[in-house]
Amino acid sequence: MWRSFRGESMDSGSSRNLENMVNRDYPDQLVPKINTNKKMSTLANQPHILEMSQEVKKSCGDKQVEITVERIKIAKSIKEKQSNDLEKVAFKRKAENEEKPAGKKEAKIMELDSMLITLPLPHIPLKNIMDVEAKLVYVDEEGVNYEFVESFMSTGIRPSCQAAEIADPLHVANCNFLPQIDKWLQVALKDASSCYRQKKYAVAAGQFRTALELCSKGAALGKPFEASAENIASVASFIETKLVTCYLRMRKPDLALNHAHRSIVLNPAYFRNHLRQATVFRCLERYSEAARSAMIADYMFWLCGGSEQHISKLIKLYWQAMIEEAITRAESFSVMYTPFATKIRADKIEKVREVFTKTHPAYVEYIYTDLQGLHMLPQTVDWSSFPPQQYLLTLGFKNKEDGKFLEKLSSRKLPTFTENKMPFGLLTKEDTVRHMETMGKWILPILDFIRSTQLNGSFHGCLGVMEKLQYASLLSRLQRVKEQAQVINQAMAELATIPYLQDISQQEAELLQSLMADAMDTLEGRRNDKERVWNTIQKVGRIEDFLYQLEDSFLKMKKLRTARRQKTKLKRLQTVQQS
Repeated sequence: MWRSFRGESMDSGSSRNLENMVNRDYPDQLVPKINTNKKMSTLANQPHILEMSQEVKKSCGDKQVEITVERIKIAKSIKEKQSNDLEKVAFKRKAENEEKPAGKKEAKIMELDSMLITLPLPHIPLKNIMDVEAKLVYVDEEGVNYEFVESFMSTGIRPSCQAAEIADPLHVANCNFLPQIDKWLQVALKDASSCYRQKKYAVAAGQFRTALELCSKGAALGKPFEASAENIASVASFIETKLVTCYLRMRKPDLALNHAHRSIVLNPAYFRNHLRQATVFRCLERYSEAARSAMIADYMFWLCGGSEQHISKLIKLYWQAMIEEAITRAESFSVMYTPFATKIRADKIEKVREVFTKTHPAYVEYIYTDLQGLHMLPQTVDWSSFPPQQYLLTLGFKNKEDGKFLEKLSSRKLPTFTENKMPFGLLTKEDTVRHMETMGKWILPILDFIRSTQLNGSFHGCLGVMEKLQYASLLSRLQRVKEQAQVINQAMAELATIPYLQDISQQEAELLQSLMADAMDTLEGRRNDKERVWNTIQKVGRIEDFLYQLEDSFLKMKKLRTARRQKTKLKRLQTVQQS
């Protein structure tokens, strides 16, 4: 079955009525206006972003690179446990299938490859989206928990007391294996929580910031000298999430954004951190990024032992809604997902393109089929089945120039998407502005959309992450410090999550540590003689581009010379014949 999507405008009257209804039912939540004609929001023009205090940056930054190696080990251990569980399930399913007629499996494959049905883009009501946020993001203060990694590692499952309640020390007392929270920090958190429940969100945000400062000065756990970096990070992550919900209640998602990113950097394994990030992106109308955050939230929920199916269904619903909104608002391209169950062959790709051309005749100036990583859709994904149902993604563009850069994904090891007339020279201010606008308005939004249904691609290229860091360098050159900080925080959150999404080699782990260290140094304003890793990689990519250009020029000239020689030879023959 082929899923082909193209956004269609909604009735403006019904949209306004829906907004009014949601504003009435959810007065504290930010609801963006439904506008299907507006382009996807970019990183270049975001509102004011609250910067992290120097003290908090210092305390979190010094430990962040230190815990990266430990976090990779933890992620590997978690994945190994789930892998063992999957092997048992796969063995059981294999035994069951052997008892059934073999013809059924082949029929299923043929059915997937032969059915060519175009489906209209479904619509999930905005009220359903707000319900998901009310149940999983804006949960009651007394029910919001944080997790210590040590408890997960010691038990291997998610115990009922694994998530200890900060606001109520009685819950902590019942879980003796968990660290004890510092008493002064407990008092500060209780006061902040009390204000939050009274809907004094601005006051609560101020008190949570005070709690974060206490945490940065060492007042996180009762025995600070015996506390592990991961446990301190878990506490700080909890406070960051509280700030996210406060600013969302205050309808200030721009202020919540950096806190959402940092909560993931500090505790990437907790699914709610990713879901809150998705909510912030939704409020900022950055739907492709919201879809990816929701996808990761669902995967993390399963990876860390979440068994409540109703929670996973709510997250998948949110993920689906964000994808649909991103597709609806996209003006420059159209999308088609093609399920498959057999090996991808060249003739299959051509068939996919033929179907796309017939289905979307207005978007055939440039057609791109993504072969770099397989895609999953929330309607069919089941993380516990291996492999889950996978799809080919095909994008078609109205303008060839809008999508042509994507061909580098398959032909380059280190693709650079901005053309530079002087690849080894310094950029002028005009060139920097031009590159920044190209990256922010065209390249990053398309890469973000591709990644909204792609859990893991090739780590070596770090698709989307490396481009964000290079985009941050352009912002830095233009003195746009606040936007640069937001982009780097987002890139760090994605880097912190990578070990949980895919297996990485020792070399890739070292690259990951170098990227995290350089990103933190950039946030703190530290300078050294060495160039940032992502800029070095970009230079290597430009050299690769330059060599490809030389090769193309050589082949073109060779073809021209061959044509001239043949033409000259033909003229001589004609002259001889005439004489």
